[in-house]
Amino acid sequence: MFYRLPRGQGLVEYALIILLVGVVVIVLVALFGTAVGNMFSTVITNF
Repeated sequence: MFYRLPRGQGLVEYALIILLVGVVVIVLVALFGTAVGNMFSTVITNF
């Protein structure tokens, strides 16, 4: 007879999405960070 509303479910889903995006950003920075830094250094040097 008692129906419980899933109030915290949406918050947990948003937290998992934010966590996944954060992990992806960290991995991309770890993989391409030095290459992007070198590219900016080259552009600044030639400017």
